[in-house]
Amino acid sequence: MKAKRDRSQGVTTASTATLPAAAARALDFDALYRDARDDVFAYTATLLRDRAAAEDVTAQAFERAYKRRSRFDARRGSPRAWLFGIARNAALDELRRRKRAASAELPGPSSEPAPDEAAELAAQRDAVRAALGTLPARDRELIALKYHAELSNAEIAAVLGVSVSNAGTLLNRAMNKLREAVDA
Repeated sequence: MKAKRDRSQGVTTASTATLPAAAARALDFDALYRDARDDVFAYTATLLRDRAAAEDVTAQAFERAYKRRSRFDARRGSPRAWLFGIARNAALDELRRRKRAASAELPGPSSEPAPDEAAELAAQRDAVRAALGTLPARDRELIALKYHAELSNAEIAAVLGVSVSNAGTLLNRAMNKLREAVDA
């Protein structure tokens, strides 16, 4: 009886390349897009205080990131921090172009609360929205990076170009100003 021949015999990992490097990067970008698109929109909406402009800037930020995806360096920070840095620059470009301030519109909650809670949540949201409108742009940006983008202090520091401890201090001060504005 002849020995059963193994069809995979002589196959090495070097000869079974799964994906070219460019395709692997594209897959990583796809995952980054799916994970961060809503957060980038919320962040830009907070900075621009205009939902329509935020949609345009979000698209522009992802377009810029896609074109520059080969330049991403993991040693300099996480993909999310890199993406939010690009989104920040795109939003600042838009603000410079428009040179105007508009009222902030934040996305609503993702799930429907009970009717009795809805009125209270709406009042709280309105109070926070109004208080955010009284803060300087830098403080609004810090709060948006932390709570809309859900970036860590280290990632915020990378986006803003400051030290991690400075990012934490700036965020603490911004939150104190927000609390005072809400309570006023």
